[in-house]
Amino acid sequence: MEQEFNFYIKEKTSQFWKATIALSFGSFLVFSNLHFTQPLLPLISREFEVSPAMASLTVSLVTLSLSLFLLFAGPFSDHIGRKNLMSFGLLSSSLFSLAIFFVSDFWVLLILRTLQGVTLACLPAIAYAYIAEEFEKRAIGVAIGLYISGNTIGGMGGRIIGGFTSDLWGWRYAYLTMGLIGIFCFLLFVFYLPKSKHFSPNSLELKQVIGHFIIHLKNRELRSAYYIAGIIFFIFMGLFNYLSYHLHGAPYHLSSSLIGLLFLSYLAGTFSSTFSGKLDAIMSIPNRMCAGLLIMLVGVLLTLFSSLLMILIGLIIVCFGFFFVHAAATNWVSILAKEAKGSASSLYLFFYYAGGSLGSYVLGFVWEYFGWYAIVTVTILLLLAGLKITLGMVVVQKNEKVKMTL
Repeated sequence: MEQEFNFYIKEKTSQFWKATIALSFGSFLVFSNLHFTQPLLPLISREFEVSPAMASLTVSLVTLSLSLFLLFAGPFSDHIGRKNLMSFGLLSSSLFSLAIFFVSDFWVLLILRTLQGVTLACLPAIAYAYIAEEFEKRAIGVAIGLYISGNTIGGMGGRIIGGFTSDLWGWRYAYLTMGLIGIFCFLLFVFYLPKSKHFSPNSLELKQVIGHFIIHLKNRELRSAYYIAGIIFFIFMGLFNYLSYHLHGAPYHLSSSLIGLLFLSYLAGTFSSTFSGKLDAIMSIPNRMCAGLLIMLVGVLLTLFSSLLMILIGLIIVCFGFFFVHAAATNWVSILAKEAKGSASSLYLFFYYAGGSLGSYVLGFVWEYFGWYAIVTVTILLLLAGLKITLGMVVVQKNEKVKMTL
């Protein structure tokens, strides 16, 4: 028993690959469900006769409810454990996708998507805590990178599946397809993910939970990572939401399936998230975040061109930079949080998804009244704010290294 307790999952072992494959399938399911509605937004606007900002609620409400429930899912998992709660979330979210197939009322659609966000929250915060507890320290960065690769494949695959199935049979069949895929991912997740060996339950007391949140929020370095999380996902969700409308209209007139294919740009993020984790030994995390934000800035500027090719190249660069930053920031939180890691991850993802929810909805009004160039302008200003925060983190880290050498 002592030998089993001391066992941590080491990189490149069979246990490592089983665990990362299971978490990646779970990640795929979460992020495909979050994002596959984006290429469908013009179709939903047309069928239910609602504005782009209203149609975007099918995306923003699920991210909002997910972000709010993350505040409870992380601490709850600190009390009852990781795997069972993650499994419950994957199964129930898939059942909600199947239920949406039968929806004929826009408000019922919004209610079901909101409830789906609650169940999807059961995986993301807990997955980071599971990795931090069960993996050997030097394997954590790579494991997080691979897990986030599942995010990118899910976001990309979901949009492509949504685009093609909606063009072939209608948007409801996109939900039916995602529900069936979700059941398959759930079964693989349950079969492959090893049980926790290093989980120690905490008592579920409101005062203690709030205390953990306060401790994390008082930590300046953690707080900076939380701000970055909100900024990058605000940009990412808003940019991709209204790119669908931008390319659906003149002069492009692209179909939902072709718009979905543009999300192949996510493959750049699949590579960059893993690459970011492998740079642990040669590049500090704050420096990696700075580099990723600069890369995103270049990509956003390229979307100002009218050429479809330049827009695609811009999207590839944005995806590369976004997931590069995201992988570095989640690694930062996993390392800095010394206690209640589930709560620390929950706060990170609360800021992350709350930012995405705001970006998805608020930029809808920017699009309606001012158009694509205004969206790009807001995005650039937010990236500059993010760069200011990360440069402050670089300076703090350098000062701490100088103190340690004195």
